[in-house]
Amino acid sequence: MGTTRTMGMVVAVLGVLMVVAGAVTYYLVHDELASENITVAEDADFLAGDAVDGPFSAYAEAQIIGKHAEESTGGLTYAELDREDPLRDVAMNASFLRASLFTSVVAFGVAAMAMGVGLAFLLTGVGLMAAGRPVVAADRARATV
Repeated sequence: MGTTRTMGMVVAVLGVLMVVAGAVTYYLVHDELASENITVAEDADFLAGDAVDGPFSAYAEAQIIGKHAEESTGGLTYAELDREDPLRDVAMNASFLRASLFTSVVAFGVAAMAMGVGLAFLLTGVGLMAAGRPVVAADRARATV
């Protein structure tokens, strides 16, 4: 029984650490993204005019950057444009910007996942600690009835 409670405590502590680490990561990504003072373009499909400071606004801005680049290059990607084509720089910059925004979207997702897994660990640990408690008190209560 002592081993079950000890394992429960270890799993619960790991869960708390994961929740805290995920929350800190989520906040740091949010703060860094917000400090760039990016606004979702007015012609975006959703969240137009919103500050880019979260996963949905970052995704919306990445999508509209891709749309603008596609319009500028006639639908051609960086790799499809001739090396001497001046639009190649447009495609390259759009690609870099989109990759950066998508990286923040992934970071938000990983942080949220860490918090979710941490919560599951915490609940599992609490369950293990409860399962490892001595049943002496319950046996005494039944004996008095």
